[in-house]
Amino acid sequence: MARFFEQNHPYPGRLLIVEGIDGSGKSTQLELLQKWLVNSGFRVFFTEWNSSALVKSTIRRGKKKNLLTPTTFSLLHATDFADRLNHLIIPPLKAGMIVCADRYIYTAFARDVVRGVHPDWVRNLYGFAVRPNVGFYFKVPIDVSIKRILDGRVQLKFHEAGMDLGLSDDPKESFRLFQSRILEQYDRIAEQYHLTVIDATLPIRKQQSQIRDIIRRQLHDYAPAPYLQKEENVYVA
Repeated sequence: MARFFEQNHPYPGRLLIVEGIDGSGKSTQLELLQKWLVNSGFRVFFTEWNSSALVKSTIRRGKKKNLLTPTTFSLLHATDFADRLNHLIIPPLKAGMIVCADRYIYTAFARDVVRGVHPDWVRNLYGFAVRPNVGFYFKVPIDVSIKRILDGRVQLKFHEAGMDLGLSDDPKESFRLFQSRILEQYDRIAEQYHLTVIDATLPIRKQQSQIRDIIRRQLHDYAPAPYLQKEENVYVA
């Protein structure tokens, strides 16, 4: 049986996702896009990575005590994603809404591989995912990423900097090494899965203008209506 992710999803809604390393500015751009869509009269639902109540506390405890192996990390995040997909992504898509996701399965494809998980294994793990209608990858140089993050806070987070990998005892250098490897993965992923690359060093307004132009084209034939599936001559939502 072909994986659902290999095919376009059948729902009337639209799934828009953003990807990029920490400090890429993707969340800011998605927030601006979401506000623009709402002001344009669209029904919009927002979801973000690692936010499922089902496993969020487990992941937090595991990180705090540094108990998670790369495979455990991957499985927990896949569980988080599966819960959100079934309860927070597909239902709005069925209802004809626009779902805006801050990070999607490509985050796992990049981070998990850098942590040592085999690329084929993690891709198979997320084979149940639905394909996004539009995926943006906000590409930013590592030095710009570090500056943006440190401008907003005192220090880097342990796992954010990849300190669990033992790359360096210095958090800043560990972040540079860890996120640089993730950047390499993202470049491959963007090409493989046809993500739209946005130059994240451009002014915020210019980036947003590019994104809106792309979304306008994506929504030209958008006709929001409930998803009806025919089952033995009975239509159910």
